[in-house]
Amino acid sequence: MSTQLRRQAHPAGRPDTQPTDPQAAPAPAGLARRQVHAVAGCYFVASFAALGLPPYLTAILPGLGDPHGRWAGLLYIVPTVFSALGAPLWGRLADRFGRKRLLLRAQLGLSVSFLLAGLANSLPAFALALVLQGFLGGTFAATNGYLAAALEGPGLSRALTLMQGAARAALVAAPILVGALSPWLSPHRQYVVMAVLPLAAAALLARLPEPRRAEPVTTGAADAGTGPAEQQPPTGLRALYLYEFAFVFATIISFPYLIALVEQRVPGLNGTVAGALFALPHLVYLLTASRVHTAVLDRPRAALALGFALVAAGLAGHAPAHSTLTFALARLVLGAGMTLGLVSLSVLAADAARGRQPGRMFGTLELISKGGAVAAGAIAALVNSAFGAGATVLVGTAAALVTAAASVLSRTRWSH
Repeated sequence: MSTQLRRQAHPAGRPDTQPTDPQAAPAPAGLARRQVHAVAGCYFVASFAALGLPPYLTAILPGLGDPHGRWAGLLYIVPTVFSALGAPLWGRLADRFGRKRLLLRAQLGLSVSFLLAGLANSLPAFALALVLQGFLGGTFAATNGYLAAALEGPGLSRALTLMQGAARAALVAAPILVGALSPWLSPHRQYVVMAVLPLAAAALLARLPEPRRAEPVTTGAADAGTGPAEQQPPTGLRALYLYEFAFVFATIISFPYLIALVEQRVPGLNGTVAGALFALPHLVYLLTASRVHTAVLDRPRAALALGFALVAAGLAGHAPAHSTLTFALARLVLGAGMTLGLVSLSVLAADAARGRQPGRMFGTLELISKGGAVAAGAIAALVNSAFGAGATVLVGTAAALVTAAASVLSRTRWSH
């Protein structure tokens, strides 16, 4: 597989083979492996504040005039909503004016919004900073659009899998670091410090090239035994968007009230252990995603169906869990399903990007993904209010089961 990645991401001017046809397109500028890793590192630091500070909104808001943190739930999703609304626009602008420019814009936008959030001294000013964070950020679409403009096929899907790993690592590490710094610097003022991270990421990204991909060239090698790429219709966008929305909804709906459910079922459980149970599925992804990518590369649709089934089984396992061990087992199964699903979606997204404008496609994909997260948060709040925290995992189970069945029974070709 490393040979395939080198073929997809070989630096300009050093093609693996020299075309014999003088009219053949030149080798793509691509990205070297170290450059892909640099992009992943920048995505990690940009995600750090965005994922690490929102869990502390209930500690931030009393200092801004909301003593009981009643606005925490709404403010939690404000960046997500405005990121979703802005993503298609920024994606189209990236296709028109350059993916590197728009990626730099996203990092600088995050830096400015974090600074404003950390300096805000009123609830309206803080809320406005979060609106700007969502609208001016959009690093998910900008990063993936940048990669898709330089890579394709297995090289792109591996890079997308790596970006998901960067986000999972930030999701695990950021809340821990924010909590550790809290005795010396309040979470509110940590926004000012965190503003340095996307600024540093922008400085690093400025050294990377503007991505460029060559037109498809038939080499006669038939590396994967599938024939020329242009004979293979790309994955259909409607199916990709549907499964993206359903997967995000099914996995996210259990997040907001998971700690409350664990503490309810296992009274007196140490807070560190509860946090570890929350992080367990993300750790499974970090440890196994690379190997899973190799395994599902040739069968992503079957792997996605299995991923949905495992997500359903893992969430269902939360309902009867009344011990640390049973919760851990359920979280491990959920982690396996989440890994299969996310990696399969990355492979399918890489396939769908062939022959399409990547900025527009990944901008719309972010809109769909963020829409699934907002829907999950809203329904989780309603279900928790009416039936308790345990009901949220059952809703996620039902959504995953229905989608798994639909993906198995459907005879849709996944192509237009």
